[in-house]
Amino acid sequence: MSLKNLETYKSHIEKYGFSVINKVFSDEEVGRIINVLDHIDTSRDNFRKSEDLFAIRQFLKEIPEIKDFIFNDNIKEVVKNIFGEKYFVVKSIYFDKPETSNWYVAYHQDLTISVDKKLELSGFGPWTTKQNQFAVQPPLNVLENIYTIRIHLDDTDESNGALKVIPTSHSKGIYRPETIDWTVETEEICNVEKGGIMLMKPLTLHGSNRTTNGKKRRVIHIEFSDMELPEVLQWAERMN
Repeated sequence: MSLKNLETYKSHIEKYGFSVINKVFSDEEVGRIINVLDHIDTSRDNFRKSEDLFAIRQFLKEIPEIKDFIFNDNIKEVVKNIFGEKYFVVKSIYFDKPETSNWYVAYHQDLTISVDKKLELSGFGPWTTKQNQFAVQPPLNVLENIYTIRIHLDDTDESNGALKVIPTSHSKGIYRPETIDWTVETEEICNVEKGGIMLMKPLTLHGSNRTTNGKKRRVIHIEFSDMELPEVLQWAERMN
């Protein structure tokens, strides 16, 4: 199974801030990933559990045995041909939005990166620290350089929390959600098939609705960059 017309997806994400590619993973490959997820010990510190959401931060570090299943030939091709030869992983999270979830996400941009320590650095801030993990808002050029891949382990549409996005909002810098001008902006729902991926720029305004159809939505979220951070600051989850 190989991907065709990657140039089309590349130009779409550059122009609109997102793109959807289906059939990146076969049913068998998705099954292998789910099998690993079904057998993990969920009591660890980096796991967040509530009725509405189950999440694993630093996912690829926590579940290293899943890497070979995630980075199949298609994903490697996407990273190389759409992002660039030198891109590496800088962040990974697994989200499981259960069938009964009432959890919705208001429109926002992804404005922080995960780093290994807290430093006073010009252009970096504000900082947040959770469970000894450091997140910071970096200068705009760092955010503009990042690409996100969201791998969908379930069919996802408007009724079970597919992302809604505002096309081209990634090219407008820091864009506060309360200032969205709906007379000029439009909203698009990003339906993704099981085994498909959504590509996104972190500055693309995005959100999701509550689940109404009683179906699961499991997503693996991985961010990539090809930039080194200044001075002695490092990406917390750097992985080639």
